[in-house]
Amino acid sequence: MAGSDRIVVVGTGPAGSRAAQTLYGAGCRNLTVISEAPASGGQIYRRQPVGFERPPSSLYGEDAPKAVRLHGMFDALAGKIDYRPNTLVWNIFDGAVHTHDGASTDRLEFDRLVLSTGAMDRVIPIPGWTLPGVFTLGGSQIALKNQACSIGRAVVFAGTGPLLYLVAYQYAKAGANVVAVLDSASYFDKVRGAAWMARSPKMLLRGLAYRRYLARKRVMLREGVRLRAVEGADNVEGIRFTTGGRDEFVQCDAVGLGFGLTPEMQLAEIAGCRTRFDADNRQWVIAHDGQGRAGNGIYVAGDGSAIGGADVAELAGERAALALLADIGLPASKTRLRQIERASGRLAGFRKGVETSFPFPAAWIDEAPDETILCRCENVSFGEVRAAIARFEPREVNRLKALARPGMGRCQGRVCGPVLAELLSAVTGRPLEQVGKLRGQGPVKPISYGSTCGQADPQVHAWMLAGEKSDADDQSL
Repeated sequence: MAGSDRIVVVGTGPAGSRAAQTLYGAGCRNLTVISEAPASGGQIYRRQPVGFERPPSSLYGEDAPKAVRLHGMFDALAGKIDYRPNTLVWNIFDGAVHTHDGASTDRLEFDRLVLSTGAMDRVIPIPGWTLPGVFTLGGSQIALKNQACSIGRAVVFAGTGPLLYLVAYQYAKAGANVVAVLDSASYFDKVRGAAWMARSPKMLLRGLAYRRYLARKRVMLREGVRLRAVEGADNVEGIRFTTGGRDEFVQCDAVGLGFGLTPEMQLAEIAGCRTRFDADNRQWVIAHDGQGRAGNGIYVAGDGSAIGGADVAELAGERAALALLADIGLPASKTRLRQIERASGRLAGFRKGVETSFPFPAAWIDEAPDETILCRCENVSFGEVRAAIARFEPREVNRLKALARPGMGRCQGRVCGPVLAELLSAVTGRPLEQVGKLRGQGPVKPISYGSTCGQADPQVHAWMLAGEKSDADDQSL
């Protein structure tokens, strides 16, 4: 019967929240929403802990009305559905999501699955990036939003992308001592992207306002920067860089580092979704039909499928929900779908401008010194990876992982995987698309053995056996 399908939505950022609200509003009552976070909002609209009373304007700035609206909408929905916060979806197997809430596991079968898993920071390792006091830009933002604290007393933000300026602005606005913003993108990169970004003038002007505010606060702003090293003995003492042919050093005790975002695709991959290579951004994204359908009753939306930002994610969440409604025979507004397509088209133009203005400096990876740590989880250096490539001549990144161990640690290659592929491509001369990417596999994040196979769940045992066989096959490549 239409409307009786068991629907699971994973994620409660802008995409997941809007998808859940659209589905419930259309009459879907067999609806479960799962979130790893304690409350809805995602990273962009992350909520402060219970007991904190900072006003939304302090947390979200000009986006406060959007955050309040999205929070209120989901709060009104949460008591009417099966809502599971603080719950990790660690695997998708045999038509079910497998979850862990910190105490126990559960297996939840579904007919339709909406994945809105968000994104994470894209990092290029530089010498000293493993020193205490180096954070990602996203981690720096979490510290400010979630605990109202700065990552240091004298902070430098370095890398590239809109988030670089946003986080620096948020820190300066909150009263933190922002020493410098070091952007690898040049002034001419931004000139080339300006025409695209001008299609969304409010967003462009907001970015310019961030820069003006930082300049008024006498924050050092440098463009066309080549980061050389974070320096210090046991903690961050400063950062060295070159710009305009000059070598410079800035003293600081903390660094926020990031080069844009990368989709969190692991759950979509193990659910069977196909991926495609985005050559412009040098990264893999989830393939879908343009409305979120990714195959086999699975729908994707938001930055977890391809980076687009909060506004694009919210539209994509609604679009995926409308596609799902049409697929199960419930009414879906064609007029609204056309409105979403028009709005998404305008935002896509702005996104093109962002990508042009803040290019990913991939060449830095091949230039990294041998002693620089590539995989911090397994403590594998660039030199060790280069030696493995020279000795064994791997042609694919998963084979290189088996030979040199990067990507086998706690983060499961989320940070080092793209870097590993870039290095293999550069050293061998093979196109980045051909060397591939590290395969997503469960558990997508670490969980205890006792909470999975320690329980009498034959489905989990079957999955573990399948995983062991897969690993054995991989070693024989």
